[in-house]
This record gives sequence, C-alpha cells and structure tokens, in this order.
Amino acid sequence: MNSRLDQFLRIKSSRAILPARATIGLLLLSAFSQGLLAQVKVTVSPGLITLATLATQQFKATVTGTANNAVTWQVNGVTGGNSTAGLISTSGIYLGPSTVPIPASLSVTAVSQADPTKSASATVTVQLPSRSGVTYYVSTAGKDTNQGTLAAPWRTIQHAANSVHPGDTVDVEAGIYHEIVNISTSGNSTQGYITFQSYPGQTAILDGTGLSPGSSQTGFLSLIGNNNYIVIKGFEIRNFKSSTPNQVPVGIDFEGAGGRIEILNNHIHNIVQTGKVCGTANALAIAIYGNQAPASIHNITLAGNEIDHNTTGCSENVSLDGNVQYFVETKNRVHDGDNIGLDNIGFETVSPNPAYDQARDGWVFQNTIYNITSTTNPVYGKSPGADGYYCDGCTRVIVERNLIHDSDIPIEMASEWPGHVSSYVIARNNVIYRALYVGISIGGYDATVGGTAHCTIVNNTFWDDGTLSGGVGELQIQFHATNNSIYNNIAYANTTGYLVYYLTSGTSNPAVLDHNLYYTTLGAANSSWEWNAKSITGYASYQSASHMDAHSPFADPQFVNRSSTPPNLDILSTSSAVDAGTNLGSAVVGILDYAGHPRVSPSGQINIGAFQQ
Repeated sequence: MNSRLDQFLRIKSSRAILPARATIGLLLLSAFSQGLLAQVKVTVSPGLITLATLATQQFKATVTGTANNAVTWQVNGVTGGNSTAGLISTSGIYLGPSTVPIPASLSVTAVSQADPTKSASATVTVQLPSRSGVTYYVSTAGKDTNQGTLAAPWRTIQHAANSVHPGDTVDVEAGIYHEIVNISTSGNSTQGYITFQSYPGQTAILDGTGLSPGSSQTGFLSLIGNNNYIVIKGFEIRNFKSSTPNQVPVGIDFEGAGGRIEILNNHIHNIVQTGKVCGTANALAIAIYGNQAPASIHNITLAGNEIDHNTTGCSENVSLDGNVQYFVETKNRVHDGDNIGLDNIGFETVSPNPAYDQARDGWVFQNTIYNITSTTNPVYGKSPGADGYYCDGCTRVIVERNLIHDSDIPIEMASEWPGHVSSYVIARNNVIYRALYVGISIGGYDATVGGTAHCTIVNNTFWDDGTLSGGVGELQIQFHATNNSIYNNIAYANTTGYLVYYLTSGTSNPAVLDHNLYYTTLGAANSSWEWNAKSITGYASYQSASHMDAHSPFADPQFVNRSSTPPNLDILSTSSAVDAGTNLGSAVVGILDYAGHPRVSPSGQINIGAFQQ
C-alpha cells in the first residue's frame, strides 16, 4: 500500500476502517476491470479504399484484449448502413450505394460488442464505375466502320467490346441484336470499369433466335479467362436455345478468375436446353464459375435482375460455383423456372484445387423467388425437388429477408458430394409459404451424399408448406446433419403437413430446436411430426421423443391476413410470438426483420418469426 493511502486509513476511526478498506477494494477492482476494458482494441482492414457504386467489399475486424471478438458494423454511424451510404452485413460484407453520396467519402466502422466504447473505422470513397468520360454507342442502324459516336454509332456490341478501354462506357441503343458477345478487355482500379449498358431509358435486346451454342458451355454474353472491373447493365437477354446434347446455352457466363464484376438490372429469360437426360441437358441464365486456383472470382454483385421462364435441365437459373468468394445477390426476381433459382455450390471440381472449390462469404438478401418447380422438368421425371435458394456445399453465407413461395423447396442447405457439407450458413428473417414439398431442408437427400453442419435457421416464417401429395410440411432434417441450430421460427402447417420431419436416425446431434412457434388447425394433440425416422402424433409426444423445443409454444401465430394476395404473414400484437423468441445476438438474428424494422426491440426482446413490429 502506498504511503498516502496508508496515512488516509490511519486517520479514520476504527469503525470506519473496514468500510474504507472495502470501498478501496471495490475501487481497485473497478480500476482493474476498467484496465481490462482499456486493453480491448479493434482494427479494420482494409483501412482506406475507393469503390464504385454497387461494388462489393469484404471488411474484416480484428478484436484483441477480450475473448469476445464480435463486432457491430456501421456505415456513417448507422448500424447495417442505409441506401444512401451503402449497406453492410453482420459479417462485414459492404455493398456500395447505387449513386455517389455527397460527400463521396464515408466511414465503415466496427464497434466491439465486448466494449462498445472501442471501435475502428475504414474510409470508403465512392465513385462512378467508368471514369474516363468516353462513351461509345451501338445501334442497329450503325456500322462497325463508324467512329462509335452518338451521331455515327457502331453496329455490333462485339465490335464495341473489341474497341473499348478501361474507364469507357458502351451505350447500346434499343433494338434487337443477334450476336454472341465475348468480352475480353478489362477495366482496372486506376482508370475504372468498362460499362456495357442499354442506352439510358431504352432496352437493348440480345436475342439468340437462330444462333447455336458451341460444343460445350457457351455464353450469349461471355467473360472468359481473367476479367476485372466490368459492369453489365440493363439488357434483355433471351431465346438462346439448344436441343443438342452437351450444348450448354448460358445468358451471362463468367468462367475464370478476376473480380469487381457487377451484373445489374438485366432481364434474362427463355434460355433453354430441351434435352431429357441429366448428364447432357444443361442451361443457365447466369453462370459464375471460378475455375482457377488460387486466383478466385471475387467481389461480385448480382442486383436487380429478373430471371424467368428458363428451361435449365440439370442446371440452375443462377449458379455461383467453385472458387467464388465475396459476393452479393440482392433484389433479384427469379421465377417460373423448372430447376433451382439461386445456387451457391461447392465440391464439384470446378476449381482445379479442392481447397478452393467452394462458393463462400456471400450475402443473399431481399430477393423474390417463386414458381420454381421441377414438376415440369422431364430430366427429373417431373417430380418435385427444385430449390428456390440452394446452398449446395457453400460456406459462410447469410441468406436473409428473402420472399420465397410456391416453389418445391424454398431453402435447402446440404451437399451432394459425400464427405462434404454446407457449413456456417445463416438463413434468417425470410418469409416462406406454399412450398410444394417442404419449407426448408437441411442434410443430404440420402445416405450416400454429404450433409449440413453448423448452420443456423432463425426467425423465419413458414406457412402452408408441403402442398403437393407426398409433401412433408415445414422443416426437414435429412442425412448427415450435425450441430445445426433452429430457433425463433414460426411453422404453421396445413392439415396434411409435418411440422418437423427428421427422417433418419443415428446422428446424435442433427440440430437443436427451441423457441419456435408451431401450429396447425388440427390442434396440438393431432399434429404430425417425425423424429429419428419414427412418425409421431401430438406435440407433447414429439417433445418427449426429441427432447427439443422445451420453450416453444404451440399456438396460432395470428397472422394479419392469410387470405390476402399476397398473404400478409406479419403478426398481430396479441400473438403468442410477440417477445417470445430468444435473442441470440445481432450476428445471428440480424439487424433488420423482414419488413426492414429493427430486429430486436429497444428493451432487448425479439419476436418469433420474420416480423418484429
């Protein structure tokens, strides 16, 4: 004890000595605690960066001095950001705004959740993608011998692709263009992107009628090899078809490595392969295939596209496959397809190095997906099985605030390859209804394939799923599922559907389920369940057999209006779901609910289901 403190204690009366020592002990403990907090430090990388509008960037926060390394991400002081300054996911994936903000520089900040007084920021300067100021023009009335000016435009998009330089823009005037286009020139970080777009206020149509794909995968608009800093915006791409086995028509095709690619506001439809044998019948609206290693395809933005009425055989409407990292898929409308809507894939040997053969670190949010069903697909014998969103071996992807309805399986997380899994994926705050087979599924489709590990299904709303004969209802757990979490979901089954359908046995910990709300008009005693491959009638019997859902009510969620078009699956203030969830932290439950309201109330309460009110 120092002399000043010793002198202070000696002049106190004997009755005051003990309280004084206790007080000083508390003060010393407080100082010690403050010293520990003072050791918390946050750093953010990259610390200084220039990005284009709608560009994607992964920020990483490092927290030292505490075992809790969680952070809350902000843009210009707003948790999660906003449309003016850009948005950021709870995992630190930033999506730039659609226009340059004023001022153009903004801050991206990571705030320590262990000590909110500690934070670190990066400075982001947002600018237009193409910056040279040179714009070239293409018109159906032009000639490739022209200068490419508005008064003397070129005739073909391919000639423009062969002629432009980094930082340039190609405006394609309204009209129908019958040409397969290969883009081999890239932009760069200094001069900017090369932008290919429909002339503002018009729509240029790339029509494949009469054009034949090559002997293998052929993009109507292709980026092959190493491509960087390219925007493809506002085109209608249609009618690229084949009935020849092994010909693979693709609307927009990127195979190789590179990044800073933005595919925006395009309408891609009627891309067709009419074959009936899975191995030889494939087509895709958009294919992003990272087929190099360690060089990846990275920092990809797919936003505002409409994808519809494609016949894709064994393939998907939109596929990110292989060595693809840091991507955003947002506000796309994918509908009326006979196979998977959005697919993030791994382990298909697209990458030459297995260590990089996995789509990863993505953010899939606010997409609308509907009428995706293989019941019209001859490749699958017209049986249901098409996913609205499919994580087939992906990892570290956030899937949130999407609307998916009238599809076979709105969300599936699994792997089709033995010994592999989808992992660390969060599906949250999604609204799902009228699935033909099941609302959401995890685990491999049989014992010979892979599975699902460490994935989280939280705060989703499921209603009236499993509408086809043989459908299984709301939540399905299949083979090789381990250490998954299912919390805070509303599952409202129809009178023929299961609420939880765990169809296999032998896995000790497929998932933990709790704080969910279940309901069917049949009532708790007559509700249908499956656990460890055994059918169960009655909610209490399910709880007893599974040892799950101890805190999960069985009650009518009181949706606002199930009969409206579309149904309003928000809940009334009197619902048993209000404040009945468990707050697992913003990194798990997210910042916003489905409707864009704060996900957690000011008092720290959280509803069950996708809506907070």
